[in-house]
Amino acid sequence: MVAIRLKRLGAKKKPFYRIIVMDSRKPREGRTKEILGYYDPLQEPPEIKVDMERAQYWLDQGAQPSNTVQSLLHKVSDREKQTD
Repeated sequence: MVAIRLKRLGAKKKPFYRIIVMDSRKPREGRTKEILGYYDPLQEPPEIKVDMERAQYWLDQGAQPSNTVQSLLHKVSDREKQTD
């Protein structure tokens, strides 16, 4: 099964995450199929950048987002609706 989840990068106590698509059986730091964006929780407000077209493509293909990624996608889509 394909999953959309976070991959942790950054130094100790300075997390930075990439939003990635990968096989759910692989480890968190394993090989990815595609990078959809990033999430930087240390910025104020937290910075989230996602390619929503590609995310929607993977969701249509049956990819399952993690709980955290799902909430991030909702925040991004709500923010896009407000700017329209």
